[in-house]
Amino acid sequence: MEKNSIFNATVCIMGILILTIHIVNLSLKRNKRKDEKALLDFFALTVAHFAVYLAFTLIKTVYTSNAFVIAFYTVFYILNNTEVFMLYKYMKKYVEIPKKAKKPLSVINWTLFSVFVALDVVNAFTGIFFTAENGVYLRSKTMILSQGYQFVMFAVVFFVTVTNKKLNLREKTAFALYCFLPLAAIVLQNIFKGYAIAYASIIIAIEVLFFFVNVQKNIDLAKEEEKNKDAQIKIMLSQIQPHFIYNSLSAISTLTTIDPPKAQKALDDFTEYLRHNLSSLTETKLISFEDELKHVETYVSLEKMRFGERVNVVYDTPATDFYVPTLSIQPLVENAIKHGILKKIEGGTVTVRTEEREDAFVVEVIDDGVGFDMKEVDFSDNTHFGLNNIRFRINKMCKGDVIAKSKVGEGTSVTVIFYKGGKR
Repeated sequence: MEKNSIFNATVCIMGILILTIHIVNLSLKRNKRKDEKALLDFFALTVAHFAVYLAFTLIKTVYTSNAFVIAFYTVFYILNNTEVFMLYKYMKKYVEIPKKAKKPLSVINWTLFSVFVALDVVNAFTGIFFTAENGVYLRSKTMILSQGYQFVMFAVVFFVTVTNKKLNLREKTAFALYCFLPLAAIVLQNIFKGYAIAYASIIIAIEVLFFFVNVQKNIDLAKEEEKNKDAQIKIMLSQIQPHFIYNSLSAISTLTTIDPPKAQKALDDFTEYLRHNLSSLTETKLISFEDELKHVETYVSLEKMRFGERVNVVYDTPATDFYVPTLSIQPLVENAIKHGILKKIEGGTVTVRTEEREDAFVVEVIDDGVGFDMKEVDFSDNTHFGLNNIRFRINKMCKGDVIAKSKVGEGTSVTVIFYKGGKR
């Protein structure tokens, strides 16, 4: 076997072994991110690509017909385009592409990919890109055009990642290297003909991409997890304030002499309220909406014990078969009572309403209290609203959203959207 064949076979074997290790690790991971699933597909396709080239390198030493060479390079060209297609698919999952650009880029990607794969097939009969004579691969003058799809999509990946403000320098560098290293290798390959330098560059580019982006993702996930815990602690602490405990126990103490059965019921509610809040500190999974609604009812019962008819809560909840983060709805009801209806002498009404839509479950907490000027409220201030903490947890735990609207003198409404297919 010639030196270049030995080099090419070694590069392919190394690529297959390295990528197989990554594939096994990703396959064994239980909770894979969407981008990791796309990365797994990308790696599997690249292994197939290396395997095809390895087979060709070994077989061509004994079998060199024109038909064999043309068949191999046709598959080779198609795999080149498919690999770039999978790279774009992975990038799309990893990077949040603006909605306005997402559809046009997808159309460009699919259209160019389809056209160039068709041209690769047509080449086998026309020789527009390459031919074969005496078992030797011969490039046509228009061969550079066969790389058109790859050049365009490498440029797209480079532009989308480098201009994305949410990616840091490490991530941008990883994607940029993957776009430029194979192109540089193609130039070198024209100098050192017969050596698969492009394949060696792909291994390097993939390793840089894999380690750079995964290290960054792990860092980001650790930060998000810490932020989620912090948000959970803040919400829990905001729910167990000393004045609330003192006022509730004082009211229960008064009831023990004038209405013992009612005092017992209030004490049971207070115990359940504390239990739920404390258990939420370590709860990392979603709970059923029905369980969260029970907590709302327990809290409302304690407030009605203190404020009587000034606190009215109406439940209109036909949709209950979904899951929510613990302490996601009850704090909103508490805000509606404390900062809404109890600011009025006569009190008011809070309505908890649910609705099932095609793509989501929706919970609305509406009050007819004093309302507020949206521009004057700091939603990150836990002493008043803490809406940002609630929104953060809902978004990270189940990909939901929180929308607040208020008008002075008319009341406040908070809409929580739990999109179907969220995490459990």
